[in-house]
Amino acid sequence: MDAIKGETLLKVQQLRDQFDNLEKHTQWGIDFVEKYTKFVKERTEIELNYARQIRNLSKKYQPKKKEEDENKYTWCRAFHSTLNELNDYAGQHEVIAENMTSQIIADLTRYTQEIKTERKSHFHDGRKAQQQIEASWKQLESCKRKFERDCKEADRAQQYFEKMDADINVTKADVEKARQQAQMRHQMASDSKNEYSSYLQKFNQEQNEHYYTIIPNIFQKIQAMEEKRIERMGESLKTFAEVDRQILPIIGKCLDGMTQAAESIEPKNDSSQVIESYKSGFEPPGDVEFEDYGQAMKRTVSETSLNNSRSDNKAERSSKGKTKTLWPFIKKNKGSNPEDFSHLPPEQRRKKLQAKIDDINKDIQKEMDQRDALTKMKEVYIKNPQMGDPNSVDPRLGEIAQNIEKLQAEAQKFEGWLAEVEGRMPVKSDPPRRTSVLYETQNSTPPTNNNCAQDRESSPDGSYTEEPSSEVQSKPEVQPEPAESGDEFDDADEEMLPTIGTCKALYPFEGHNEGTIAVAEGELLYVIEEDKGDGWTRVRRNEEEEGYVPTSYVEVFLDSNAKGAITYI
Repeated sequence: MDAIKGETLLKVQQLRDQFDNLEKHTQWGIDFVEKYTKFVKERTEIELNYARQIRNLSKKYQPKKKEEDENKYTWCRAFHSTLNELNDYAGQHEVIAENMTSQIIADLTRYTQEIKTERKSHFHDGRKAQQQIEASWKQLESCKRKFERDCKEADRAQQYFEKMDADINVTKADVEKARQQAQMRHQMASDSKNEYSSYLQKFNQEQNEHYYTIIPNIFQKIQAMEEKRIERMGESLKTFAEVDRQILPIIGKCLDGMTQAAESIEPKNDSSQVIESYKSGFEPPGDVEFEDYGQAMKRTVSETSLNNSRSDNKAERSSKGKTKTLWPFIKKNKGSNPEDFSHLPPEQRRKKLQAKIDDINKDIQKEMDQRDALTKMKEVYIKNPQMGDPNSVDPRLGEIAQNIEKLQAEAQKFEGWLAEVEGRMPVKSDPPRRTSVLYETQNSTPPTNNNCAQDRESSPDGSYTEEPSSEVQSKPEVQPEPAESGDEFDDADEEMLPTIGTCKALYPFEGHNEGTIAVAEGELLYVIEEDKGDGWTRVRRNEEEEGYVPTSYVEVFLDSNAKGAITYI
């Protein structure tokens, strides 16, 4: 212990002349702590920005509601799992920023304020001790100069007395006066000497205490403060690494999750899903039969046969004008899709309708569960009136009943469409045969299979409806070509049709296709042509805007004097 004290004392003695340098060094140490704190703070900002960018990236590529069908493919699910793991990965970087803020930044900020206060106190004590020793030194110098001055005055007074005493011409009174003056000066010098000696002894004691007690204690406190600062720096640097090390296992789990998601991909299963999703349900078309145009040349050319031939040719051209493209080459409608999914092939339409019916049945079940719960609550209120008023439940029960009725009506509508689709699905045991229009006209035999895609006709929104192809065969006369719906509005000379009623839009309709008109929910329009069985009603907004809307989208109110006046939804 004595050796340690002696070593410390030696160090203090070596540093006693470096007080100002120590003050600069400790201030530099505090500045370094603040710089390191700023470094960690910038690191946390980088981690937070990185985590935010990773989260935004993950959110950007998350599947939207319209892309929920992607979940049936394993490679899509693997990508979505990777996005979720990446989101957790970003969360770990937020944990890094949070831990560094709480364990390093907050701790060092608080410690910096403490060390500044401590340092200020130590150097204040050191400056005070220096000021005291400097004041004692000045006082000693003052006593020393006074003693020197009094000694010189005593010597001059003594020399003057000796001179006066040796001069015979000087009176005895002057000599006595000079002697008394010399004695007084000698006394003053003696007093100054004693005062100087006393203060010198006092100063030496103070100086010894200053350099061997006060200053060493201050330096020891500064040394301890500096060592503690360095120790805290080491702890912060270690914490800086440990914060990263703590999240490595979790990040490893995130990466393992990404790897497992990638390994869960099943190419064969996905290809089977694609086949199941896009299976149309159409049967392959039959063989194309030979159309023998040479038979007309073998008949005798007469006026009657010529007229019949012309009539047949016109009917043939009319039929050919209505012949539809084979189903593999049918173009998809680019406008809004109809409610009954009639724009889809039979198999896909059946799946869509079945899924819609399932969703409606789920909603009906929810409403029925709420109704049962409210009914039980009402029974409890009836048995225990203090718990509540039974009549307060009736409005909600009525609302639920209306909802169930609407949902059941909608389910019935979709079930009708589903039954229609299932009835029209081609039977594999009876593949359709595709015959020429000329052959059908000559034999006057209507086609037996009206469910193939080539016999379907586009409605105003691009959906497919059944084509009454038998009209061409049953009527050999030349039929006028039907005008396109869009041409009806382009003819400026066409007479404006009278209104036969009004209608109210139940749902919004965008009307992208030619011949249709966009309507908003709740909008009132004039009816100028009722539904003729094709699912479309012709309406007018004003003198310049008219077109077709789906009949199921509006509630029609026909005038009482209109033909077949009915109200339907």
